[in-house]
Amino acid sequence: LSCSLSPHLSSYDEDQGSRLTRKAKEAPFVPIGMVGFVAIVAYGLYKLKSRGNTKISLHLIHMHVAAQGFVVGTMTFGMGYSMYREFWAKPKP
Repeated sequence: LSCSLSPHLSSYDEDQGSRLTRKAKEAPFVPIGMVGFVAIVAYGLYKLKSRGNTKISLHLIHMHVAAQGFVVGTMTFGMGYSMYREFWAKPKP
């Protein structure tokens, strides 16, 4: 029995870096959301020292809501952009 396999199996041969690059090109708003989330959390942790009279739990809740809001907003904008490209900006045949 002769089994001819493709010399290049894309899902198995690509390393993590090229896979991340390919996924970022397919959905560019995912890395933007991830970077924004990390930036907001880092800023919130930095500002933790100078929170004043605010309780730590309230500060962490505000930080969580801001980071989550950024990610949801980015996802919403990305879906809207994707829908625009697919339905309205597609050239008519």
